Amino acid sequence: MKIVSAKVIVTCPGRNFVTLKIQTDQGIYGIGDATLNGRELSVVSYLQDHVIPCLIGRDAHQIEDIWQYLYRGAYWRRGPVTMSAIAAVDTALWDIKAKAANMPLYQLLGGRSREGVLVYGHANGKDIAETVDEVGKYIDMGYKAIRAQSGVPGLASTYGVAGDKMFYEPADAALPTENVWSTPKYLTHTPKLFEKLRDTYGDGHEFLHDVHHRLTPIEAARLGKSLEPYRLFWMEDAVPGENQEAFRIVRQHTVTPIAIGEVFNTIWDAKTLIQEHLIDYIRTTVVHAGGITHLRRIADFAALHHVRTGSHGATDLSPVCMGAALHFDIWVPNFGIQEYMRHTEETDAVFPHDYKFENGYLIPGDTPGHGVDIDEELAAKYEYKPAYLPVNRLEDGTLWHW
Repeated sequence: MKIVSAKVIVTCPGRNFVTLKIQTDQGIYGIGDATLNGRELSVVSYLQDHVIPCLIGRDAHQIEDIWQYLYRGAYWRRGPVTMSAIAAVDTALWDIKAKAANMPLYQLLGGRSREGVLVYGHANGKDIAETVDEVGKYIDMGYKAIRAQSGVPGLASTYGVAGDKMFYEPADAALPTENVWSTPKYLTHTPKLFEKLRDTYGDGHEFLHDVHHRLTPIEAARLGKSLEPYRLFWMEDAVPGENQEAFRIVRQHTVTPIAIGEVFNTIWDAKTLIQEHLIDYIRTTVVHAGGITHLRRIADFAALHHVRTGSHGATDLSPVCMGAALHFDIWVPNFGIQEYMRHTEETDAVFPHDYKFENGYLIPGDTPGHGVDIDEELAAKYEYKPAYLPVNRLEDGTLWHW
């Protein structure tokens, strides 16, 4: 089955998405997500100018060989642009193969390992009281696990806190906005949030928290230790991940579970973290870590070291990525949890899909392929809009991690 054409579709139904569509000579097509928040057009160029010309005429069934060709065949390897482009190709090819086999993608991967995929939602508020109320709303919706983020007294804005409680989108302007950050204020405030959550809701639900790479190792250790009484499911992205060895300090001082990896692109980004048991959950995604082919390798390596998956699933990953991720999640033996930020009605209309939410779980459908399509006519009505993620500064003006 030969690849005869491929095209990139850019649409903005409330936010920007990049989708690759690959067509074969047997009339079967597949789609893959190539969205890179704030840098979308760089992936568009990489696909159109450098990848698609290399795909035409190749056998669409040769997924592994095409993956190796695009990865090993490029002298400049890795990085978010390259790996997002490879992921789009890989996801589209798995979609094609499953459609050709007339079965849902998870069956090709090896079948179900569980009946549903445990997901967590995002509750946030301007202060502790509002966040507690928002957590209650997610519990009422059926969520068994909820990420909680609260505004910090003395800071005008805080990551994860938004006016729109259901469809949070951090890429908020045509040029980057600037936020102000204070680690001391945050470290004092955050344990109070989870103390109140446990006092209010008891131990029947799982609570998660995202630090967003803003602490030093010893600060992360302090936070993890202070959160131990409240039994978090995980503390996410406490320290920037470039220096993997830095997590040794965090691990030495706290038993709060540690998660990281949404900005990782290959297994090499997590090699030390996994093999030295420095993390508990690896959060790499289908779209940013080279597709299902490479994500399987990361998960298998993690399983050898008792590390479970917890893939990123924010709104800057399209329903195409979510659909593929759910087929991966329902299969992968060492599954932990899946992030699930709901898309807007406009996005869901552009990307019709068969997965559904039931009682705290997402359930992939049984449509052949990964179960997500794109309405190209509708997508064309939403033109691309430049949108950047913010930058962060300390109170003295020093540029800091956002």
